[in-house]
Amino acid sequence: MSDLLYSEIETDLRGSLRELLADKAPWTSVLAGTEKDEPYDAALWHAVAGRLGCAGLPVPEDLGGAGATWRETAVVLEELGRFAAPVPFLTSSVIATAALLAAGERELLAEVAAGEKIAVLAVPFSTGPGPVTPTVRAPDGTLTGEVTSVADGMAADVFLVPAPGGLYAVDAAGARRTAVTSLDMPRRLADVVFSGASARRVADGTEAVRAALLTGAAMLASEQLGLAERCLDDTVAHLKTRYQFGRPVGSYQGLKHRLADLWTSITQARAVARHAASCAAAADGDLPIAAAVAQAHCSAVALKAAEECVQMHGGIGFTWEHPAHLYLKRAKADSIALGTAGHHRAVLAALVDLPPA
Repeated sequence: MSDLLYSEIETDLRGSLRELLADKAPWTSVLAGTEKDEPYDAALWHAVAGRLGCAGLPVPEDLGGAGATWRETAVVLEELGRFAAPVPFLTSSVIATAALLAAGERELLAEVAAGEKIAVLAVPFSTGPGPVTPTVRAPDGTLTGEVTSVADGMAADVFLVPAPGGLYAVDAAGARRTAVTSLDMPRRLADVVFSGASARRVADGTEAVRAALLTGAAMLASEQLGLAERCLDDTVAHLKTRYQFGRPVGSYQGLKHRLADLWTSITQARAVARHAASCAAAADGDLPIAAAVAQAHCSAVALKAAEECVQMHGGIGFTWEHPAHLYLKRAKADSIALGTAGHHRAVLAALVDLPPA
């Protein structure tokens, strides 16, 4: 199980990123950003993607990246999950990057790895790994059709669009985008319409899209892990300082038991999330199973941690002036993203040849 442990490089990366996020993305700034028209925090994105070089972590050096792996990328997602950071890392530096790596696309991949362009896979954010039915046609190299609920669709510079015959890259300026109400306010959704937009085919068939969604699902577990850990940490800190009837609230046995159960679940979540990231890094054939296990477990754990965070903070936890609602909304949105836990359990059952009950 040594491959599940964090390396010294990963620990150093976590420290640098957490210091940056604590300075540039405190929850008050994240909440204030939800009231603005900007689809993401551009200054924070440039710091994470450019200054720290996180956008190109899984991309080989000869393709313009940092030459690390999906394991280091998973550490970044853990920290971004802790802060519910409003940056398009999951969509551009994970999902779109995985698609471009599978497609063998070099020029656009280098720009995405450098943080110079934000690429977004144009599928509904709820789409899980598996066959994707295109809603966009590509006659004569032009795209026509609509894709709804695209995560970070308003932030994209380039869309990667599945269509009959392959995967197409199209400049976002050639699409009509409409912002839609998003449960997870720091990660905004958009409906995207293509009306004869000029496009370039970057991959034939469906393998690039399959690889993108599978890698995305595996890596999303790390974001859910970081979010769950933040909820537990904040809740424990609050219960240590909140007094009722002359004693710390955290001294009550009923709350101790709930926190102990949550800690155990998060520890298990760390194991399955790290295993999924390791499988992605090694291009292991067990990745579909690892991703399904990670999502089936981590989705529920993150949501439970966020719910406990709200409830155990008492009245303040239900207010706009406390970050608990940001965590709860991110956890709920993540539990739907890239396939629900139920979807992944069904996929897992098929993968291990488990008959239905």
